[in-house]
Amino acid sequence: MGVEEIVRYTYRLRPGAHAQRALLYEWGRCRFLWNEAVHQRKIGNKPTLAKLGKLLTELRKNNSWMRNGSQVAQQAILRTYAQALQHSFTVKGRGTPTVKTKKRALPSLEYSIRGFSLREGRLRLPKGVSIPVVWSRELPSPPKSVRVYQDSLGHWYASFVTRREKEQAPEADAGIGIDWGVSTTATTTDEKHDLPYLGHRKRCAAELAKAQRKMARRHRKGRKQSNGYKRACRQAAKLHKKAARQTQHDSRGWAKKITDNHGLIAVEDFNPAFLAKSTMARKSADAAIGAAKRALITNAARAGRKVVLVTPAYTTMTCSECFARAKQALGLGERTLRCEACDYTAGRDRNAARVILAVAERGHTSVEDIRHVQPPSGGVVRAV
Repeated sequence: MGVEEIVRYTYRLRPGAHAQRALLYEWGRCRFLWNEAVHQRKIGNKPTLAKLGKLLTELRKNNSWMRNGSQVAQQAILRTYAQALQHSFTVKGRGTPTVKTKKRALPSLEYSIRGFSLREGRLRLPKGVSIPVVWSRELPSPPKSVRVYQDSLGHWYASFVTRREKEQAPEADAGIGIDWGVSTTATTTDEKHDLPYLGHRKRCAAELAKAQRKMARRHRKGRKQSNGYKRACRQAAKLHKKAARQTQHDSRGWAKKITDNHGLIAVEDFNPAFLAKSTMARKSADAAIGAAKRALITNAARAGRKVVLVTPAYTTMTCSECFARAKQALGLGERTLRCEACDYTAGRDRNAARVILAVAERGHTSVEDIRHVQPPSGGVVRAV
């Protein structure tokens, strides 16, 4: 028997009016528990998981509204809160959990194996809730837990946690370097593996602008919004969602192609957040560099490939042939690097990708004091 891995399989749900009402009522109880846990921390009580369990027991004992809900989902939301709180303490810069408001927080319910079942193609939840599932593919094994959630368009989904046999990645010894950009989302050392900027949002810009103008016309300042305004908002959200899904699909396909053909993947450790304050904000958001980077690292770790994150400092100024560094940084308008030491000429981004690969392969100190750091648990190597 091969090695197994834990994966998620997500399916669309088609809840009726009764089931949808029951899910929203259940989310209201879970949201109340989350906000109560946040309140306990604000008044000075340390909300450990044991104390939160006692709080839930007391609430269900004295409140019929809480007793009418699923205890499995309520316990799961408290576990999620405790994990989020612990994560905020261990990760630097991570904020503590905050209040979930009714207008902004989207419904999300967790059920363990004792809280749901699958019968006749339907998802059966506590309190007699039965929801048809759109089975786009078969589950590899019986699921251990499920997360039922609603997206910004009002669509419901079920995400099952299950086990499957791990697929063996093909043998690959080649290495590849990846430099992130805006005109080309990912420039690699091999031109045929580049990820071009596809501009899905740009293609639907006219249709999106029309929907947003309709929203502006129908907006009532200081009054309750009409159903026409809500329909216009939904249409604009659909266009945003469509473009985001197309970009995500392209990124995942590109990441799989990279991991299937390369054993060493050197990635520029680039943080695209600063682009949101520049004139390239719209184009960089459409390119979704962060999503492509996450997809690549996740796929590579699952396939057992070696990933090296290289700091971008001086990679653009360094020649990939002789590793001589330019005296001045190249401006954004200069797209070609010309080395004065060896007369080497190449595209700016392609040269940077080759420098990144050289750093990952040899730890070349000419880039800027490179040292490879291997985390104790293995996985991604970070070059700093």
